[in-house]
Amino acid sequence: MAIGLNLLYLALLFFMLPWFLWKWSRTGKYREGMWTRLTGNVPLRPGSKDCVWLHAVSVGEVNLLGPLIEELEREHPECECVISTTTNTGYTLARKKYAPRLVFYCPLDFSWAVRNSLRRIRPSVLLLAELELWPNLIRTASRQGVRVAVVNGRLSESSFRGYMRWSWLFRGLLRRLDFIAAQNHEYADRFRRLGGDDAQVHVTGSLKFDGAQTDRDNPATRQLARLAGFVPEDVVFLAGSTQEPEEQLALRTYQELSGEHEQLRLVLVPRHPERFDAVAGLLNESGLPWRRRSELTGDDAKVRVLLVDTVGELGAWWGTSQIAFVGGSMGSRGGQNMIEPAAYGAAVCFGPHTSNFRHVVEVMLSAGAARVVHDGPELTRFVRRSIEDPEFLRQYGQAAQQLVANQLGATSKTIKLLAARRDLSGELLRTDRGHAPTVKSRGTAQSQRPF
Repeated sequence: MAIGLNLLYLALLFFMLPWFLWKWSRTGKYREGMWTRLTGNVPLRPGSKDCVWLHAVSVGEVNLLGPLIEELEREHPECECVISTTTNTGYTLARKKYAPRLVFYCPLDFSWAVRNSLRRIRPSVLLLAELELWPNLIRTASRQGVRVAVVNGRLSESSFRGYMRWSWLFRGLLRRLDFIAAQNHEYADRFRRLGGDDAQVHVTGSLKFDGAQTDRDNPATRQLARLAGFVPEDVVFLAGSTQEPEEQLALRTYQELSGEHEQLRLVLVPRHPERFDAVAGLLNESGLPWRRRSELTGDDAKVRVLLVDTVGELGAWWGTSQIAFVGGSMGSRGGQNMIEPAAYGAAVCFGPHTSNFRHVVEVMLSAGAARVVHDGPELTRFVRRSIEDPEFLRQYGQAAQQLVANQLGATSKTIKLLAARRDLSGELLRTDRGHAPTVKSRGTAQSQRPF
């Protein structure tokens, strides 16, 4: 199986090489850490502590792991958490957010890279965020006695259809997982139909609710508001995680309303760093005075239009906004995380294409905690009413914040699932400083390990 997968991956890599080379030359994407990903030559984890390896693909998954890591380390201080990512932006954020913990690029799913990474990290537990079903990684870890689980599991309809074409492969793969902690019953049912059994699949809710900041007066948000010169009288309209043409739509809304409402401020936060300069060009063409976040010193005059050209700050910037448009929802991306602005009590809107957050959207819309806007004019009408009707703004914000409060608890449920499976694992792995792990079978006696 491993040899066949290696050959398949090599063939795919060969055919996609021109695309990768184009991406490297144009954006530098995928260039950093490529040797580590190909070889699995990740940093060698020192010491002999028990280790939980958490894998997060990109920025969104990196952010949601925060509460889980904190609770793991609080309840089990004898354990060490390490974090792997796939994307450059995820890696940069994880190093900033989780220092001094070990952060590294996850190996590509070649058998040699996976074995090398496991040998160097020596994990007791491998937690995969949302949906990372890599056959060689899961099979090799499982065979070495490492407990493997999916946390915050999400399986969209399109992903489910794709996996079902390879159901013969994934059915056996899912049975190697200790458990799958799904975000909702719909996702849980898809995991079962794909091959997971009832004993494995559990509904825990979304970790994204637990990780959402609700206090606008937090230090990070206060600092950013001071940098931008925002005052309580301002009404901040923030368009976050945007893609083309969403920045243009938000800009047109601001241009139409700012003449009537001098207190209106616009903050644009593109999803991908490689688009910062393109959005800057758009702002230059508008003729409006604007600033880059990277140029703010705190001594600037009041900023009316701001382009956030930094990574990892969006969560805190949402806290400055009274009106929030969540991007990735007017095109084919499938939406972005709308929980963060909701938790702050902003009046939240997004476009009609939110398949990646279908359950969250359904819950928010049914609670009157968000509004769908289908085009630029609808976005403008939503922002206008939010400015001109304080009761409308208050009701939406209050409903959004209450909804988030009602959804908390996924982190503690996930930790309980880990703890409940101690008896299934026995002594999974014994590590000695400077030596490769000694693998124990799953049938050995219960040890004193935390999981």
